[in-house]
Amino acid sequence: MPELQAKLLEMRTPQATKTAVLVIGGAEDKVHGREILRTFFARAGANDAHIAIIPSASREPSIIGGRYIRIFEDMGAKKVELLDIREREQCEYRDYQQSLEACTGVFFTGGDQLRLCGVLSDTPAMDIIRQRVRSGELTLAGTSAGAAVMGHHMIAGGGSGESPNRSLVDMATGLGFIPEVIVDQHFNNRNRMGRLMSAIASHPDRLGIGIDEDTCALFERDGWLQVLGKGSVTIIDPTEVTHTNEPHVGATEPLNLHNLRLHILSHGDRFHLYQRTVLPAVYRISS
Repeated sequence: MPELQAKLLEMRTPQATKTAVLVIGGAEDKVHGREILRTFFARAGANDAHIAIIPSASREPSIIGGRYIRIFEDMGAKKVELLDIREREQCEYRDYQQSLEACTGVFFTGGDQLRLCGVLSDTPAMDIIRQRVRSGELTLAGTSAGAAVMGHHMIAGGGSGESPNRSLVDMATGLGFIPEVIVDQHFNNRNRMGRLMSAIASHPDRLGIGIDEDTCALFERDGWLQVLGKGSVTIIDPTEVTHTNEPHVGATEPLNLHNLRLHILSHGDRFHLYQRTVLPAVYRISS
């Protein structure tokens, strides 16, 4: 019976599509197994990969970008280049646009998500990335600040370790690659549960995704999210919320959220973005 159950579950597990969006909680392993970075490298074409690193979020773009270049070159990528975009005007450079039209993977580094959005949003470079991601021509990854920008609504900053309240989170507009979600990164490492709940209380039509360090939520084009890495992905689902006092209380007063659904996923677990169903990792089925 356990063998049959495992087989049925394996049959239900969606096959990986070539391209994906990798949303990384920050501090991913860059030295040892490099599981998350290797997954991005493989999805971007492996030895045929042409990877563009965009370090616009960083205050030291050439340093942080150079580190990722060395990593992906060591893995065997055919071409890795740094698109050192620091000003919006650079998004109109034809050389950068040609690189984005030709590459098979784009990687957003960490730093400041407001800086990243300020440089890229509503630019020709951003239009190329978005169109190619939507058409399945490009694998996209973002770590830390590069993860925070993935939703339409973006956590720009805020506090941690408090009960949910409106003053705990600062919201802004992200880049909208996965508009249904609000992402928070370094999640359990920085005690950000209250912050993400506060964001969801303000936007109950979205799904909260909290991603730990060295952990990745890999979004397939068929709607499945798969967890990679050493930590957890926390999913806050407000679909069945029956009440919140968010519209009626002051900025520092505690929020309530009734009938909120919570999922804690770890390596190999899957969650369907639209069906809101969980599929556990096959290897966890015990005999």
